[in-house]
Amino acid sequence: MKTAGRPPITLPSGQGIAERCDLARDAARDLSAMAALVLLIALGLALVAGMGMDYALKAGLVFAVGAWLVWRGLSAHPHPRFGPANRVTLVRLVLLALIAALLGEPFPRAPLSATPTAAWCLAIVAAVTALLDAVDGVLARRSGLSSAFGARFDMETDAAFTLVLCMLVVQSGQAGPWILAAGLMRYGFVVAALAWPWLSAPLPSSKRRQTVCAIQITTLIACLAPIVQPLLAASLAAISLTLLTLSFATDMRTLAQQRPTPPET
Repeated sequence: MKTAGRPPITLPSGQGIAERCDLARDAARDLSAMAALVLLIALGLALVAGMGMDYALKAGLVFAVGAWLVWRGLSAHPHPRFGPANRVTLVRLVLLALIAALLGEPFPRAPLSATPTAAWCLAIVAAVTALLDAVDGVLARRSGLSSAFGARFDMETDAAFTLVLCMLVVQSGQAGPWILAAGLMRYGFVVAALAWPWLSAPLPSSKRRQTVCAIQITTLIACLAPIVQPLLAASLAAISLTLLTLSFATDMRTLAQQRPTPPET
């Protein structure tokens, strides 16, 4: 996940109607299969784990919004196949929907040590969601289906995942509402780019950016572990938020230095 900027999406050129139809069918099949999976798992949790039907409804709604955004951006996909990398990101979207649906539910709540099994299950599912982020890029390169569309899909999934984790950390009493700044920073950057378009310029790949984002997500997941006490969780969250803020500030300075200067009159 990038801390600033976004990969530019350019419309594909030279694709025939048949290729676009093949892509639409491929994507529709994958989106439908993942939607069915979300509903199946969510309904199972609602019935077996006593989550309630509202949990299943929220999970389905979150996935539906994500699927709609994917479908809406499909016109920028440059390949005739949806691709294995995007399918992995779809799996991450499924897991994200199931995790996001916990917002407003009786779990997770403070103290997490009161429900250790459920808390560990949440932490493990979140960890799997994060680890899959390392798979889609490799698959895209190996399959020759890398694209700005896939990179954007991956990045926006990361951003939503981070925000959801922040909200769950607050809900569970592991840190205060200030940690929401970590999840909202990306969206604040996008809004700021509307006023200052130079902020939307592409940024070069950065190990620093990737490392900070990995630390941020790992820390948020650790905060949801039942063995991590609120004081330690808040301290870890504060450190990771500081690193993320500095990373954003560095990217903003880079973009400011790259912005075109107005011609002298």
